[in-house]
Amino acid sequence: MSILLDGKKIAASIREEVKLEVAWHRGKGTVPKLAVILAGDDQASAIYARSKEKVCANVGIGFELFALKGDTPESELVALIEKLNKDDKVHGIMLELPLPKGLNKQRVLETISPVKDVDGVHPVNRGCLLSNGEGLLPVTPQSCIEIMLRSGIEINGKHAVLVGRGETVGKPLAFMMLNQNATVTICHTGTKDLGRHTRQADILIVAVGRAKMITADLIKPGAVVIDAGINEKSGGGVCGDVDFENVQKIAGAISPVPGGVGSLTTVLVQKNVLKAVRLIKNIRFDP
Repeated sequence: MSILLDGKKIAASIREEVKLEVAWHRGKGTVPKLAVILAGDDQASAIYARSKEKVCANVGIGFELFALKGDTPESELVALIEKLNKDDKVHGIMLELPLPKGLNKQRVLETISPVKDVDGVHPVNRGCLLSNGEGLLPVTPQSCIEIMLRSGIEINGKHAVLVGRGETVGKPLAFMMLNQNATVTICHTGTKDLGRHTRQADILIVAVGRAKMITADLIKPGAVVIDAGINEKSGGGVCGDVDFENVQKIAGAISPVPGGVGSLTTVLVQKNVLKAVRLIKNIRFDP
């Protein structure tokens, strides 16, 4: 039976680190603050946005939600972001997606200041992935890295196979894994004979949005399997992209869904807010 990579336990540990640094900043007169922009009437986004207020309060991070109507013109949204960019009391800006039709997502996202871009989507921060620089990195790929490193899994020198090349997880994760000195293979919809690649993986990371597509016959015995997918089940609840029940019999370690990678994302947004404070103020956290 494989080792279960407990995302909830790791998230709790990171949360204590966040509380410690928040207290340190507050002691120096700075209250780290996250601004979340909700444009439109997407109910799932609204619930997700408001849930951040409670988790920020739990660690002492300030929070403000800006809810805009679905017919808000792009110029008004851009003006709000530019105002938040200049606000010294705001350190992180997050734009909930999807945006209403008619708004240019890329143009709006690129308006966010790179040092306040806690989603790590600005081209400057994507450039930091390539250069291994001190930018703000997207949290879901970060979660994949953290759940391994904090579980004592060696990445350096390992052959990592990524299934999925999406902008949110696959592409940024490929560079993060390279920065951890893994040898990286990327599989996607154009890959022929998927199993030939996945069965060579020391570390297999999956993010495609297809329920249980990775079956036990695609896994090398003893491999580390990280499931970054999430899919709704017909009877309720969610599952990942990996056939967990059967793959765990083959894998050396595996992350569950739920309770794995997704458990870390919110607390890593908070870590990014604190990193943004340090970047903006050009300071180092010195407890």
